Amino acid sequence: MKTRPSFLLHLVLILGFSNTLVAQDLLNALEKELPQDPNYVQATFKTTRLALGHSVETRKQGTMEISANTRFWNIPQSETQAFLADRVSTRFGVSYAFSDRFTLGTGVTTFDGIFDGYAKYKLFKQVDKGKGSPFTVTLLQNASVRTSGRPGRNFNNDTNFSDKLAFTSQVLIARKFTRNFSMQISPTYIHRNSTRFAEDPTDHFAVGIGGRYRVGGHVSISSEYYYLANPVESITTYDAFAIGVNWELTDLMLQFHLSNALHISEDAFITQNRVNFNTKDGNLFFGFNATFLLHFKNQLKKQILKR
Repeated sequence: MKTRPSFLLHLVLILGFSNTLVAQDLLNALEKELPQDPNYVQATFKTTRLALGHSVETRKQGTMEISANTRFWNIPQSETQAFLADRVSTRFGVSYAFSDRFTLGTGVTTFDGIFDGYAKYKLFKQVDKGKGSPFTVTLLQNASVRTSGRPGRNFNNDTNFSDKLAFTSQVLIARKFTRNFSMQISPTYIHRNSTRFAEDPTDHFAVGIGGRYRVGGHVSISSEYYYLANPVESITTYDAFAIGVNWELTDLMLQFHLSNALHISEDAFITQNRVNFNTKDGNLFFGFNATFLLHFKNQLKKQILKR
């Protein structure tokens, strides 16, 4: 009679221990089957452009980006001296994020009559901790057509449409080192279907490097430089350089910078800079980029919830 409670106690302990082992095995199996999402780094750059060229950033799905990239400059000893600037060139652009990784965009530049379009795909995302990519990698493919006979090309009515085309391919590689500091390197290949002179190459190779440092609040300093390995031979050109300040708000982003790059399209500002970066003889161009975001996906969700 005294052994019965002891037997029951042992039986309960054995069953409880067996259930614990089964539950633990089940949890281990579920952990293997259900992948753990890595902790991806957010906002390597707050804007989709560093200063002159694209950054690795793409927008969230359903976001439309409307931009106006402007250059102001003066012409030394010109009779057309204006109060603020003699010349202005603006690229009006729009892009749409079909997914968090994939964006299509297009735009037109007023001064040199360049129409361009691009596709942008984020291939890898930087992982903060654990296994994964230590860098964010984005692929960019740009195509442009020049409709004006501005410097660098002479077009007329007999020029074939294909001769006006240029293509820029980039691999954008960036890393966010700290909350305030990010850097990017941009290997670049440019192909033009035609050149003004026979000695000018139709293929160009360049490497861009740039960075952003947040100085506090919504303000950061950005800079960008492009080294061109094989410049054109018919004219003297200089590598593109820019330095400026970003004011980064939620849906409105403003960028102010000084550079020696008049052009805005990638194939033009990388290969056709006729002035060096200095303060003499009107060699500096003042750049102002304004970007506004529209979140169609969020607006659609709000409309559904109201119903």
